[in-house]
Amino acid sequence: MSRTVVLAAAISLALAACSGKESTTPVSANAPAQAGQPADASTNPFMTASSLPFQAPAFDKIKDSDYLPAFEEGMRQHLAQIKQITDNTQPATFDNTLLPMEQSGEILDRVSRVFFSVVQADTNPERQKIQEDVVPKLAAHSDAIYLDAKLFARVKAVYDARASAGLDAEQLRVVEETYKGFVKAGAELNDADKETLKQYNAEEATLSNDFHNKLVAATAAGAVTLDDKAQLAGLSEADIAAAEGTAKERKLDGKWVLSLQNTTQQPALMSLQDRDVRAKVLEASETRTEHGDANDTRRIIQRLAQLRAAKAKLLGFPNYAAYNLTDQMAQNPANALKLLTDTVPAATAKARGELAEIQQVIDAQKGGFKAAASDWDFYAEQVRKAKYDLDESQIKPYFELDNVLQNGVFYAANQLYGLTFKERKDLPVYNPDVRVFEVSDADGKPLALFYADYFKRDSKSGGAWMDVFVEQNGLTGTKPVVYNVCNFTKPAAGQPALLSWDDVTTMFHEFGHALHGMFSNTRYPSVAGTAVPRDFVEFPSQFNEHWASDPKVFANYAKHYQSKEAMPQALVDKIAKAKTFNQGYMTTEYLSAALLDLAWHTQAADAPQQDVDTFEADALKRYKVDLAQVPPRYRSSYFDHIWGGGYSAGYYAYFWAEMIDHDAFEWFKENGGLTRENGQVFRDKILSIGNTRDLATAYRDFRGKDPSVEPLLHNRGLK
Repeated sequence: MSRTVVLAAAISLALAACSGKESTTPVSANAPAQAGQPADASTNPFMTASSLPFQAPAFDKIKDSDYLPAFEEGMRQHLAQIKQITDNTQPATFDNTLLPMEQSGEILDRVSRVFFSVVQADTNPERQKIQEDVVPKLAAHSDAIYLDAKLFARVKAVYDARASAGLDAEQLRVVEETYKGFVKAGAELNDADKETLKQYNAEEATLSNDFHNKLVAATAAGAVTLDDKAQLAGLSEADIAAAEGTAKERKLDGKWVLSLQNTTQQPALMSLQDRDVRAKVLEASETRTEHGDANDTRRIIQRLAQLRAAKAKLLGFPNYAAYNLTDQMAQNPANALKLLTDTVPAATAKARGELAEIQQVIDAQKGGFKAAASDWDFYAEQVRKAKYDLDESQIKPYFELDNVLQNGVFYAANQLYGLTFKERKDLPVYNPDVRVFEVSDADGKPLALFYADYFKRDSKSGGAWMDVFVEQNGLTGTKPVVYNVCNFTKPAAGQPALLSWDDVTTMFHEFGHALHGMFSNTRYPSVAGTAVPRDFVEFPSQFNEHWASDPKVFANYAKHYQSKEAMPQALVDKIAKAKTFNQGYMTTEYLSAALLDLAWHTQAADAPQQDVDTFEADALKRYKVDLAQVPPRYRSSYFDHIWGGGYSAGYYAYFWAEMIDHDAFEWFKENGGLTRENGQVFRDKILSIGNTRDLATAYRDFRGKDPSVEPLLHNRGLK
């Protein structure tokens, strides 16, 4: 069955990720939505596969008015295809049940992938309205399939007979994963409980969508507008020009606008000299969705937590985290919590030491105040200058975006995997900022298309993410069409796009996801590409970050955008020496967010309701991460990963995957580092297999042992 149907219903958006309006009442789960006008196959571009190379989306032909008819026709056809399976009177087999499920939902998959990518990367009021309309319908549509007793009976029959059915390893994996998916979705519930579950799912989908839209609107509205250029003292001329450009886009001539990113801390806090402005920026960030207006998300959060706990109880679990982690590598919340809480003492101790160094700088300058959260980045940068003689303004001129992409990200992929990239300016895009590259394999054969959308805009959700417009499909021979989206500051016209070191690693990170999608080599789409547990899906992306600092790769792209000269070795050495700088802060802010997520999702259904602010404060204190100067990377009210995205009870996954990625990099170091031979082993044993086998076993086959947490702690300077 089309993986997108499940994803769209479950998360409603691609991750970022990643204006609140009234939600559409969900349709009955027993029947598809009825369109006012059916989709016209002759004019609607989603009715047939695109004729463009790689079946790339025909963005020059797609109109907003095409989406809803295509969704509705896609759902209608998908249910008809499922009915053909359930109406089959022959005994259930892989070929007459699982195989046609894998082949079903083609139109719905096509429109879902394009719509949810565009609505997150370049939304508008019409697309938001379509989203509000279609999300609960997709939830009902998913329930209509997963709670279909006749369909589940056939799936279970194949599952029960799997050992003697002569299935190959990938077919066996498809059977087992499909069966587990049905059970997790509630297929074993009685009819009354299924109806209750449908109500929960419809409301959850609607609320998650509402949360996301409110957050997008609140983030745009929360931007800080300044009247006096002097208030921007400390920012680079490029950043000041960008702030002026943003103001002009908002028709605020003569002013400067500092846009908000979706994290708590904001990049400008590192440079702004005016302490009051810094405090204003951080307050705007932390309270963007807490103004009691139409974009306040706190009621939604309370209800979502309550709904998820009730859903878990209905399905026989003590809490939502216990339910949601059954198919993850961590297996249960206790294992996830242990990894996080075991790291808290070292992280917070290091953060307190960093705070002491910051306070020393303030006192030496006779500041006369105790460091606040809004002061951290500004004075930490001064500590870095003093300890390592290093600051971002020295680094950025060597990290021009296109050079990092072509001679860093793409170069590493060439050295490891033999890939080559050719820009395609003949293919249509959904926004002028988007670039397209054709990717060729080491043998010169076409492998994939790669779309890159790097600059922030008000129509884009915050954060950075990867997904696919077209999934690799071994049944049809379809090759992947992959995209990366980021939120880097767009330079003023005629100026270069200069990146921070964090931006550089973000590019490598998201391209690691892209490689995971590009290298997919499976027969069945339900187990293709990145269709793996959340705490494994971040492994390839975080692993790819290592190549950003590999000496050979770094030397190839770290060149001054004007002189084209390589970064001086003395500066390279300073960056390496400062590798673990501020890691106490960065680890603690991450742990705070991950522990908040688990606190929300380990509540029992009968737990007393608390207001969001009180719950958050109590949780941070309980887990001993309540450092006033180190706020969570995401506070509850704008934590899109867990409320509007697919990481509910799963934000720990980044740390779990980081444990694996550092352990895997040790294998590379033990075996010669950046070589084609090593890249091929990693591709064959990790990147190409999708979810065709047990991933813990696959990792052991690659590494020769289970992953150790020691390399992670060493890399972060916590050991």
